[in-house]
Amino acid sequence: MSLIQRLQQLQGEGLQKLQALYMNTQFPMEIRYYCAAWIEAQDWQGINVDDLNMEPNARMLLQELIQQVNQKAEGLSTDEMMFPIRLKLYQFARELDQRWSISPLSFVRTIRYCIEVEHSLVDDVGGTFSRSPMSDSHENIETTLQELRVMTADTEKDLDNLQQKQEMFVFQYQENLKLQNQLAQLQLLPERDPNRMAQEPTLKQKKQDLEGVLQSEAQRLLGMRINLADKHKRMFEKIKEVQHTVLEDELIQWKRRQQLAGIGGPPEGTLDQLQKWCEVLAEITWHNRQQIKKVELLRQQLPMNVPGNDLLPELNTTITALLSTLVTSTFIIEKQPPQVLKKETRFAASVRLLVGGKLNVHMNPPQVKATIVSEAQAKNLLNNDNLGMNETSGDILNNCGVMEYHKESGNLTVTFRNMSLKRIRRADRRGSEFVTEEKFTILFQSTFSIASGELMFQVRTMSLPVVVVSHGNQECNALATILWDNAFAESGRVPFSVPDRVLWPDMGKALNSKFMSANGRSLSLENLNYLAQKAFSGQNINTDDYSQLQISWSTFNRDPLPGRSFTFWKWFHGVQELTRKHLRGPWNDGSIMGFVSRGQAQDLLLSRPHGNFLLRFSDSEIGGVTIAWSGDDPQTGTSQVWNLQPFTGEDFNIRSLADRIQDLPHLVYLYPDIPKDTAFRSYYTPMSDQPLTTNSGYVGSVLISKIPHIPVSCQDNPATPSSSYNPGYDPQSPGSSCPPSVGSMHGDQQAMGNMQESMMNDIGSDYPGGFDEDFDFSSVSLDDYTQEYVPDIPMEVMEELLRGFGVET
Repeated sequence: MSLIQRLQQLQGEGLQKLQALYMNTQFPMEIRYYCAAWIEAQDWQGINVDDLNMEPNARMLLQELIQQVNQKAEGLSTDEMMFPIRLKLYQFARELDQRWSISPLSFVRTIRYCIEVEHSLVDDVGGTFSRSPMSDSHENIETTLQELRVMTADTEKDLDNLQQKQEMFVFQYQENLKLQNQLAQLQLLPERDPNRMAQEPTLKQKKQDLEGVLQSEAQRLLGMRINLADKHKRMFEKIKEVQHTVLEDELIQWKRRQQLAGIGGPPEGTLDQLQKWCEVLAEITWHNRQQIKKVELLRQQLPMNVPGNDLLPELNTTITALLSTLVTSTFIIEKQPPQVLKKETRFAASVRLLVGGKLNVHMNPPQVKATIVSEAQAKNLLNNDNLGMNETSGDILNNCGVMEYHKESGNLTVTFRNMSLKRIRRADRRGSEFVTEEKFTILFQSTFSIASGELMFQVRTMSLPVVVVSHGNQECNALATILWDNAFAESGRVPFSVPDRVLWPDMGKALNSKFMSANGRSLSLENLNYLAQKAFSGQNINTDDYSQLQISWSTFNRDPLPGRSFTFWKWFHGVQELTRKHLRGPWNDGSIMGFVSRGQAQDLLLSRPHGNFLLRFSDSEIGGVTIAWSGDDPQTGTSQVWNLQPFTGEDFNIRSLADRIQDLPHLVYLYPDIPKDTAFRSYYTPMSDQPLTTNSGYVGSVLISKIPHIPVSCQDNPATPSSSYNPGYDPQSPGSSCPPSVGSMHGDQQAMGNMQESMMNDIGSDYPGGFDEDFDFSSVSLDDYTQEYVPDIPMEVMEELLRGFGVET
């Protein structure tokens, strides 16, 4: 049965989770349904979504899916019921291309995540199914757990048989004692006593036969005990092996994904599959521990010397240790607290015990306490299990909660919704360390018992490192510390050690993940090479291959860039935030080149006609973007590339980038040859959106961008198309040599009026005989006038202007 068929069998909560999945990922469920066979046949796991070299493969899959959707739409019947679905599929195909063509790796990441969640949802309703090779490890876990269930049932059967045999042995042993007592009574009689002579031989024979049976049964019981102990030993080894896989591989991978998600990686995914495995392990482990206790009881009832090494004490220790490891390792943070933590600001977190439901921990709900500890205290916690629970580095308000059991999902969780850091105690800093490089962690602790207090557990788990800040201006540096830690931390490290330097390709992946999560489109190889050049600009490196170079923490966020007052990270973070807040749409459209130097921009633009422009992130300002365009130098008349003073977020709060581009007639084509209206029209602010009057009754006004002194070059583009009148043009300004374009004049009465007034002034001063409103335009040759007075105005505009004066053209 295919995965899509199993999904159709979901009901209740499972179906709701499936609906929520496709709503959150914004991937159409209709495409998943109609293209199910193709989607499930692809090797999505075979594409490394963090490797930009895989982008062509991802784009190929995207284009194939778009083709599949269109084919499905064409193949649907043309009856009235299917017509709306056909239209929706065509629409979805267009949306797939628009949304994902600029970031095909994000497309693959999304599909992979959806399929993983689908697998989990289907598993929750029981049964395994045929999967692709990517799920081999999961299949091995499922197979091993099933084997353990069978082995546990087998040892349970052996144990029942052992108990019955032992009970029979005890019964026979009691019978033997009775015979022995009877013989002892007879032997008190005289040897010639008729009763003694008649009964003693028979009793002796029975006793002898029974002792033979007891001896044989004792050997059999001993063999059964040894055999059962061997089975338990082999099973405990298998439990240990699969538990290590679940806890040290799968759970650690989930925690690593959770850590990478903190810097923009793909979602860590649901815990439901892990909880299912852990609950099965808990059930099997607990059942086997009960079996060992039962064996101990049978041995107490019938002590027998075991030849060689007695396995029972070892088995008891092993199974209890396995259970303890399982419980303590599955006390995890499902929702991490914010890693940049501001004092006296509310924050949330949630903790979950994956085996709580199976072990009935909720029968006596445990309380969980959250505290903040320093890096040094975290190290001590690992080295000393008995470290005092009250040792902290600060005070957290609302830091206690009781775990709640949710019957529908089987989850045992506690959610802290209103925690707040009231006070922090910092360590003495050494050397060049900064406050924003000091790491803390939120420690969650609890104590609870199971089986009516038979076993007590002290559990604790530490959050990902957090950096505590007091002011917003510390946040950027704090984020640098978090990015470095999340990206380059190794599993099993001592808290919270990280390498001092890493290979540039690893840094590039981290930056790409961070930038793409904030802004949608991933960084290209050219973008990453530009970033490498900037990062290593202070070093004498003569190479275009950065794959073997290492970037240090100091280079990343301590040492300022050459000639600047800010570090590489601060510059990058400024660009990321500017794009996220103000430029996300044009960036995703590919309209912002961004990561290009001034020299590269000049080389690109000088190869194109005048009026070409591109947008690049400023090298001199944090969070700035500048517009570079080609034109004539007004002094020398030679071709020149101009760079507009960078715009920042504050500028875009006043007027958007698209509107500023629309204002400037100097900007004609977005490099290499895209008309600016084509690139930015969807981001223009319509004039109709501007209210005529404000709430106070005043008439509103609009700020317009204008570049003084630099002329507009129209030689290459005498009639630049534009979607609306460009109010930045001023016919009286010496900085403007181009009139408004044809498209900008038609239908704009104010613009026509301005041009007519300009013509009247021109003719009144230059035309022989003067000019007034009664001037007879019939005496003017249209061709002569346009050539002599306004040779740059296109004929169509000139005709419309003269018709405004009542002249037939």
